[in-house]
Parts: sequence; structure tokens; C-alpha cells
Amino acid sequence: MTGPAIAITGLGMITPAGNDTDSTWHGVCAGVSPAHRVPELSGCAVDFACTVEGIDLDAAIGGRTAFRMGRYVKFALLAAREAVADAGLDPTSWDGTRVAVVVGTSSGGSASLTEQSVALDRRGPEATSPSGILLTIPNMPAAEIAIKMRATGPSMAPCTACSSGVTALSVARDLLSTGQCDIAVAGATESIVFPVAMTGFVRSGAAATADPGDDPALLCRPFASDRAGLVLGEGAAIMVLEREQDARARGAKPRALLAGAGATTDAHHPTSPHPSGAVAQRAVEVALRDAGWQSGDVEHVNAHGTSTPLNDATEAALISRVYPHRPPVTAPKGVLGHCMGAAGAIEAGLTVLTLQYGVVPPIANLDAPAVEFDIDCVTKQPLHQRIDRAVSHSFGFGGHNAVLALQRA
Repeated sequence: MTGPAIAITGLGMITPAGNDTDSTWHGVCAGVSPAHRVPELSGCAVDFACTVEGIDLDAAIGGRTAFRMGRYVKFALLAAREAVADAGLDPTSWDGTRVAVVVGTSSGGSASLTEQSVALDRRGPEATSPSGILLTIPNMPAAEIAIKMRATGPSMAPCTACSSGVTALSVARDLLSTGQCDIAVAGATESIVFPVAMTGFVRSGAAATADPGDDPALLCRPFASDRAGLVLGEGAAIMVLEREQDARARGAKPRALLAGAGATTDAHHPTSPHPSGAVAQRAVEVALRDAGWQSGDVEHVNAHGTSTPLNDATEAALISRVYPHRPPVTAPKGVLGHCMGAAGAIEAGLTVLTLQYGVVPPIANLDAPAVEFDIDCVTKQPLHQRIDRAVSHSFGFGGHNAVLALQRA
């Protein structure tokens, strides 16, 4: 590792599996998808998704500011609150000048933008919200967290499609390593379960489709021979990062260490991964080199695993090349669906929990990987095994590849 050791001292999540970290973890370990028919998607070619349920977001946010926040912003703020509390920190007493906020998203408030466009077209300007811009722009999760938490250090909103969360965590790590902050609140958020987005994924051929009698919960099957496409999800994950020596000096016990990060770009195609997987593999190798590891040191892979034919084939080949010792592989999208810009942060958070608890969650809806995939997928039941070093892969539209190397604290 080229800089100071970076500790993850706080973790917050809100996902289709649960409205906080603990419930999300238990849901993912159970290996059962909550995908269901979504009324707002009625009439779409695909009318099901994994959504966050059972929470009144406005009541949870509290106060009089929720009206100006899109759903994706509310997710981020709630996850950030949990993460900061989990870290044992208090925004009313910290030095906000030394706190950075880095929160990525892929599509921002595209759902709200669509709603505002329809209102304008059908009923005119007076029907649109005075907060219309705030409901849509992708920097608002970082901005609202900074406002609520009195964080006046650097704030950023990286967008690298489905790898945005890993990019955000990598940027936060760099801010800490270069001394630009002492605390970083970082992660990603997404909420695009609405007809225009769903139609786009269907038209692109990326989404799983279903007959009327099919159970949506069974349709996302990462690495299966009959995988047929992604199921859309939503949610957020936020972490608190600190230099390990600073965290331990204040008595904090890290959940895990962020040991290394790597990023590359395929420069090949807007939606399809490079078929060789060579550029994505280089991102893995950069992360391992940054951590000071050999590939054989990796004891677990949290895969991107979208359940799409091309991604899973490319990633499975990459895993078998880079990790010939066949570490256990999981793919949380089988449970959570593809949470797009938030996926990388959520999956990194789950990898942190695997390191902390010694449990690898199973891949939902998978009995065994396709016969052509020489990888060791965890199926049916969680694997209970001490894990000291793990990697989390994220690969996004546009060829964005981002990988984290995470270590048991």
C-alpha cells in the first residue's frame, strides 16, 4: 500500500433486502430475492424490480427539507446517518473543515426529471416543482449530506455508471491519503425504477423478461447457464473512512481496511464489456499491486455478476485466470437486483461484512455455475469461513472498471 492504511469505521445501507445494514446483511445471506411486480411499471414490457419497501422516507428524513430531495438523495442521507453513527462520530462536534463527502450515482434524479417533463408538457410551467432542479442533479446526495452534517471539506459526485460507488470510495481513500481530509463520508446511491429507465434496459436487451406466470424473484441468476438478463434494483451504501491510526487513536474499531484500489477503461463499446476481459483484469491487478498482494492472497471475490450473458461470461473467465486457486465467489445482484450506480458501494459494504463476520452469502437462484465457468460459486447456503483478504469487482457501461481490495481489520 502506497499511503497510510485506511479504515472503514462506519457503514450504512438501505437496499431492497432491508432498510439498514443489519437487515440488508441478513436478507442477502438468506439468498432470497425480494423482486416483485411494481405498480409504477404497469404496462411496461418488464413490470418487476427490486425496490426499497417498508419505510416512509420523508418521515425518516424528518424536518422540512425532504420536499426538495429526490428518492436517490433520501437513500443517501439515511445511509450516511447510519454510517456516521456506526462510526461513533457526531457531526455537531467534529471539525467539518476536515470532513469530505464523496457520493456517486449513475443516473441521479432521472425519474424526477421525467416527472417534471411530463408535468410541463401536460399542464404547463406552474405544474412543475420550484425544486425541480434539486430533484434531478447528481451532486445533490453529496451536497445534502454535507449540509446536514456540517462537512465543509471537499465534496464530489463521481459518475462512472455501475462502478460509481467504487470510484467514490477510491476517491475518498485518495483524499485521506493526501491529507485533504481526516474523515470521508463516501459511497453511492441510485433510484431509477421508473418506466423510461426500465424501457431503456429492455430495449437494449440487458433486462430479464418474464411470462405472466413467472416469479420475478427467480429471474436474476448470476453465472447460471440459463441467465437471461438483469433485474433492476435501487438503494444506497455509505461508508465512513479514516486513516487507521487516527481511528484507533480515538478508540474506534474498524470494520475492515481499504487496502487497495484499481481502475481502467475498456475503450471498446458503450454497453458491452471487452470480450477478452484484459482491461478489466488490469484493474484487478492494479488493485492487488496497490494492496501489496499477490493474486493467491485473495480469499474471496465479490463479483459484479449482473446475470447478463456477456458480463458473466467475461467476468467468470477473468476470475478463473486471475485467481486459479478458486476462492469462493458471490454475486449479490441475485438478491438485490442491479442497483446501478449504487451497486459497487453496496457490494463493497457486503464484502466488508464478509471480512468482519466470516460469512460469504450465497448467490440467489443458482444451483451451480454454467459448466464452462471454472469458478467456485457459493450457492444455496452461506459459507462460514474466515476471510482475511477479499476483492470487490465493479464494471460499468462505458467500459468503466473499478476494483477494491479489502482486508480484515
